Amino acid sequence: VAEHLQFFCGLKGMASADIPAEVDRMIKAVQLMDKRDELASTLSGGTKRKLSVAIAMCAGSKVVMLDEPTSGMDPANRRHIWDLLEAERGGRTILLSTHFMDEAEILGDRIAIMVAGKLQCLGSPLFLKRKYGGGYHLVIVKTPQCDVRKVTALVQDHVRDASLYDDVGSELSYLLPARQITRFPPLFRDLEDRSKELGISSFGVSNTTMEH
Repeated sequence: VAEHLQFFCGLKGMASADIPAEVDRMIKAVQLMDKRDELASTLSGGTKRKLSVAIAMCAGSKVVMLDEPTSGMDPANRRHIWDLLEAERGGRTILLSTHFMDEAEILGDRIAIMVAGKLQCLGSPLFLKRKYGGGYHLVIVKTPQCDVRKVTALVQDHVRDASLYDDVGSELSYLLPARQITRFPPLFRDLEDRSKELGISSFGVSNTTMEH
């Protein structure tokens, strides 16, 4: 692991005297201290990804291309790589491909979505969510006595273009268009006041994500 980083630091033109400190920094940054002297061929898939990210970022690379850098990692290691990329992004251009929409939303200043090899849309996460997103998600936790038809009728009475997104287990989910946000407070008051009658245990609202 250390030798890989030494080699690529030298390949990128870093002064020999500065390489040991940079190798130490990157090994700590990707949490591979205990793998420092391991052969790269013996590393697990997720650990190889960590080493690949360290190789890409070392020696102050100004342009970094990452192809699905967190593929094969568990959630904790994915989160760590996100934090690393956030910390190391200053002064660089990073081009990253991913199948994870949450990863794109967290890391991307600008996001391009491709389908069948063709660019479909491009913009900031906020722009894309405003243009293509459903607005807001209303999630309602049901009691066994919940009458879904009555709840849906109440929601659509207040927010005309609301739609039932999901009805799974004990949860109902509705999409509320952002343009009707002024109608949300009366809806929430009605849900609160009539919760027992409708069979509602609790409810909450959140912004649309890139995933939904």
